[in-house]
Amino acid sequence: MGFYGTLKLIFNKVKRKLDHVPEGRPFSSGKKQWRGDAYLSPSGGIQRPPATFGELRLADGHSAQRRRVNSGPPPSGLQDWLGTFQAWSVPERLLALNQLIDRCETGQVKHVMQLIEPQFQRDFISLLPKELALYVLNFLAPRDLLRAAQTCRYWRILAEDNLLWREKCREEGVPQFSSPRQRPGVRPGVALGTWKSTYIRQHRIESNWRNGGARQAKVLKGHDDHVITCLQFSGDLIVSGSDDNTLKVWSAVTGECLRTLTGHTGGVWCSQMAAATVVSGSTDRTLRVWDADGGECVHTLYGHTSTVRCMHLHGDRVVSGSRDTTLRVWDLASGRCEHVLTGHAAAVRCVQYDGRRVVSGGYDYVVKVWDPQTEACLHTLQGHTNRVYSLQFDGVFVVSGSLDTSIRVWDVETGGCIHTLTGHQSLTSGMELRDRILVSGNADSTVRVWDIRTGRCLHTLQGPNKHRSAVTCLQFCRGLVLSSSDDGTVKLWDLRTGAWLRDVVALQSCGSGGVVWRIKASDTRLVCAAGSRVGTEETKLLVLDFDLEEKTPSWSDGEDVSEDSICQDF
Repeated sequence: MGFYGTLKLIFNKVKRKLDHVPEGRPFSSGKKQWRGDAYLSPSGGIQRPPATFGELRLADGHSAQRRRVNSGPPPSGLQDWLGTFQAWSVPERLLALNQLIDRCETGQVKHVMQLIEPQFQRDFISLLPKELALYVLNFLAPRDLLRAAQTCRYWRILAEDNLLWREKCREEGVPQFSSPRQRPGVRPGVALGTWKSTYIRQHRIESNWRNGGARQAKVLKGHDDHVITCLQFSGDLIVSGSDDNTLKVWSAVTGECLRTLTGHTGGVWCSQMAAATVVSGSTDRTLRVWDADGGECVHTLYGHTSTVRCMHLHGDRVVSGSRDTTLRVWDLASGRCEHVLTGHAAAVRCVQYDGRRVVSGGYDYVVKVWDPQTEACLHTLQGHTNRVYSLQFDGVFVVSGSLDTSIRVWDVETGGCIHTLTGHQSLTSGMELRDRILVSGNADSTVRVWDIRTGRCLHTLQGPNKHRSAVTCLQFCRGLVLSSSDDGTVKLWDLRTGAWLRDVVALQSCGSGGVVWRIKASDTRLVCAAGSRVGTEETKLLVLDFDLEEKTPSWSDGEDVSEDSICQDF
C-alpha cells in the first residue's frame, strides 16, 4: 500500500470518529500539474512524487512548520518513538495508528483531521492532462457537465469541449443542425461550441413540446368552409389539399399563402411531398405533379378510371391506388405510367412502397404484396373479415388495420401472419411504425402502442384525459405521440410510459363539432388542419413553433457564465 492509500485509511478512520464534528477547512486552492509518477515543481523541474505527508505539504507550498500547538517542549523519547515507527512495516504502522487514534480525545482527532483533509480536497481535474480530464468528464450526464462548467474557468473550458458534447449528442441521438442560429446577446464570433449549443437547443425544443412553450399559433385561412383532406409539410413549406379542388402552398415561417395550385376538376383526396415536389390525387381520376416553389403543374398523370384514393412516394416514383381496383407506378421525371398492378376485387384504400415492394390494402378485405417490376402479386394476405383501411411497411413487416377492429402483422417474405393484435373496438384509421414499435389510432377514441415482435400491447393511451371521439390522425417522434381527434383536440403522450402530457391544441368548438382532421409535425413545428362539418369552426391551419430562442440566456466572453437556468431545465 502506497503513501496515499495509507493517508486515505487514516482519513477515513478519523472521519468516522468525528462524524459529529463540523467539516474542516474549505478546499485547498493549490494546484499542481502531474505527469505520470512525477509532478512539476514550481520551478518547472520534474521530481518524484511525495512519499510522506510532510513532503506532500512542502510540495503544496506549505511551511514545514505545523499548526502551532500550545503543548510546551516536545515530550522526551519522541524522536525514539518516531524512529521506531519509521522502522515498522506498513501494516504495523496502520495498526499503531489505529490504536493511537482510538486513544485520542476529540480535540486531538480534530487537529489531525484539519491537517489531513485538505489533501483530499484537491482539484484532480486540473491536475490531469487535458485528454484524461476530458475522458473523466465524458462519464458525466449533460446536466452535470453544465454544473461542472460553473466550478472555475478551467473547468468551463473543459466542459465546453466540442468533441465532448458531440459524444453527448451521439449518445442521445441528437442530430447536428446545419446552421445553428446566433444566440441573443452574444457578440458575433462568440458562441457556444457547435455541439453544445445543438444539445441545449434540442433540449429546449423537447422541453417546449412537453411543457407548453410555444409561440402563439399562426392561423392560416384559405379553403373557405371546405374540408382539408390531406396535409404535407417539408422544410418551411406546408401544402394543404381540399375538396374545393385546390392545393395551397403556405410559408410555415410567416403563415402567408404563397400560391394556390389549381387544375384538378374534382376534390383532392391524397397527396405526397418531397422537398418542393408535390403529387396530388383527385376524384377527377388524375394525379398531378407540382413544383411547389413556382406553382407550376409539371405533369398530369392519366390512366385511372375512378377516384385516386391513396398514393406513396419513394424517390422519383409514386405508386397510386384507386377505386378502380388497380395500382399504378409512375415515373415523376417523365410523367409516364411504368406499371399497372391488377388483382384487387374492390377499391384500393391504402398503399405503401419502399422502392422494392408495393403493399396494398383494399375494400376486398385483403392485403397484397407486389413486385412492381414484374407486376406480379407475390402474396395475398388473407385473414381480415372487413375492409382494410390502413397500412405500414418497413421492408420486413407489413402491418394492416381493418374495420374488423383487428390489426395484423405479416412477414413480407413468406406472407405468413405473425400476430393478430386485438384490443381496439372499431376501425383503425391510422398507424405509424418505427423501430418495431407500432402506434395505432382508432375510431374507439383510443391510441395503442404495440411491440410487433411480441404482439404485446405496451400502452393504451386513454384515462381521464383521453379523446372523447374518434382518433383522426397520429404521429410519433422524439419519444412523444401526437394524436388528433373528432373531439377538436390534439393530445401529447409519452411514448415510453403511455402517460398523457397535455393538450397541445383545443379548438374553441371542441366538443361541439370542431374537428382536427390532419396533423403533421417536424422536430420544431406542428401543423394542424382543423374545421367543422357542421359550421361551428372555420376551416384553417394552425402552425405551432417550439423552437423558442428567447428563453435561452445570454452568454458573454471572458467571464464565467452561470448556467443555473439551463441546469434547472434538465
